[in-house]
Amino acid sequence: MGRKCREMNPYLKNLNRIEFVVTLACTGRCKHCSEGDHKGSGEHLDSEAAADVVRRIGGSFAIESVMSFGGEPLLYPEVVSGIHRAAKEMGIPKRQLITNGFFAREPERIRQAAELILESGVNDILVSVDAFHQETIPLEPVRLFAEAVRTEGVKLRTQPAWLVSEEDDNPYNVRTRQILEEFERTGIASSSGNVIFPSGNALKYLREYFDHCEPPVNPYEENPMDVRAISISPNGDTTLGGNVYRTDILEIIEGYAP
Repeated sequence: MGRKCREMNPYLKNLNRIEFVVTLACTGRCKHCSEGDHKGSGEHLDSEAAADVVRRIGGSFAIESVMSFGGEPLLYPEVVSGIHRAAKEMGIPKRQLITNGFFAREPERIRQAAELILESGVNDILVSVDAFHQETIPLEPVRLFAEAVRTEGVKLRTQPAWLVSEEDDNPYNVRTRQILEEFERTGIASSSGNVIFPSGNALKYLREYFDHCEPPVNPYEENPMDVRAISISPNGDTTLGGNVYRTDILEIIEGYAP
């Protein structure tokens, strides 16, 4: 079936990644967010449907990574667990979670969620911490979560958002470096992070920083003629068109045309 999919649709011959937006609900109110304002609760992916997407695509393509993010995905840890359990079953090597680390204040609930996602096979965790997240997100629950998932075999890093560039010395970047240093002192290193793209809240609240500089490349933009990643939204919509709640994902793939 995998050969059939690739032969039928040359635009996806290099497909190697599946991304799941678990929910757009979020615990943060970040002024840099490219999606704009988020509510604290809302629609989320169906766990079984998402796992089926992983199995269907994973059985037909050489998928190298599966990512779950949001919003704040750990508002629905069972969904995250279902996605990555399926990815582990399919032998997909990189099983990545991006979280702001703040989905609960109670240490027991934080520990339970951490155990659930570790058991599911998540092996690469990026915790979004920076000046923007920490304007509305307390650091203590984030630290508790980071400690709960620190274990052998799981890659754990902080994931900062940089304004203008990583090297720029604007007040937001200065504060971000201070926060990253706090985590580094506990042995949690930082990833390279990403440069904020001017859309959504970023364009609304940080416009002055974009007026006189070349905008960064949109990190979410795919080449429609050579699709490497498919993204699934909380309502089941895909970046290829079609909806996985109504149509088999392989049919969506076979019917895709730029």
